[in-house]
Amino acid sequence: MEATTFLPIGMGLIVIGAGLGISRFAAAAAESIARQPEAASEITAAVNLPLFLLEGVAIIGEALTFAMLFFS
Repeated sequence: MEATTFLPIGMGLIVIGAGLGISRFAAAAAESIARQPEAASEITAAVNLPLFLLEGVAIIGEALTFAMLFFS
């Protein structure tokens, strides 16, 4: 088997992992805002950076997977 056989599986795992991570962050933020509505702006500001970083890691992982596919 070639290494390129497992690339779609790797890309699927990247997308699933990022989706699960983002959904857990969003669920925790929504629960926190429901408990303390007056702190909604602070909670939203605190959650945005990790969400953006997680999404960036997923995009970089997919880009590297595509690079392995085309340049191997």
